[in-house]
Amino acid sequence: MSFRPVDLPSWFRFQLSGRRVLRQALREVAALPTAASSPERTAVQAQVGLRLARHLRMQVQVSGLTHIQSEPYLVLALHEGIADVLALLHLPLPLRFVARDEIFRWAGVGKAITTLGHVSITPESGASGYRKMLAAARDVTAQGESLVIFPQGTVLGIETDFQRGAFALARHAGLPILPVVLTGSHRVWDYPFTPTLRYGQSIGLHVLPPITRDEVRTTSPDLLRVQVRRAMKRAALDPELPSPRRYDPERDGYWDGYRFDIDPDFSALHHLMTTHRARRTEARP
Repeated sequence: MSFRPVDLPSWFRFQLSGRRVLRQALREVAALPTAASSPERTAVQAQVGLRLARHLRMQVQVSGLTHIQSEPYLVLALHEGIADVLALLHLPLPLRFVARDEIFRWAGVGKAITTLGHVSITPESGASGYRKMLAAARDVTAQGESLVIFPQGTVLGIETDFQRGAFALARHAGLPILPVVLTGSHRVWDYPFTPTLRYGQSIGLHVLPPITRDEVRTTSPDLLRVQVRRAMKRAALDPELPSPRRYDPERDGYWDGYRFDIDPDFSALHHLMTTHRARRTEARP
């Protein structure tokens, strides 16, 4: 993990204050008691998140907050990069996040997100991973917090499909779904594609109407996945929002061996990836 400020003024800003702001954030989280309460964790998380966002001069365009009620949700957000977390802290909800297990091994960061009670997931773990997620969802929401999942499971771009697991999880845990559209965050730090760090980027955060518990209970996870996916991506492509990240395999690589699918609504890219994977399968001895 590394940062490379995009220009000389940004480099000076990062060297003079960025490293200090990041170290201070990690120290504040580390100072939390082991048995910190949900309000204590939420307060510290909000403070350090706001400080980091201000340092990065993130310009978050927030809309749709009137859709949010005072209840725990399964928050489903589009995913473009690490800055998504800082943007989502603008929601008036206590949040815990689901993140890939590898992030919990990052120096400094891993310890901090563990202290804050975020949830580690190994996408390749199958049924055992799902059971762990279900237990975590019930525990988090029982404490009045909302759990954030990125249903694409990747930061490749808007063309990646939603995975079914998040919708099955909502049904089994009896949770309403809060869809949150995020666009433009990849321009802050497009990890893992480039270490480039940019200041002053515009990010769109648009909250769609929630899917109620009754709707989750009475709609099949497969149908709900398609309905929510289409609504969120339609909103993300609205020209009023900062443009989302787009996946280009020639530029970004094909990521063979990683678990992701292309949304069939993006037919040209879906066909390209299907053909590529079929050829790889045929080429195997």
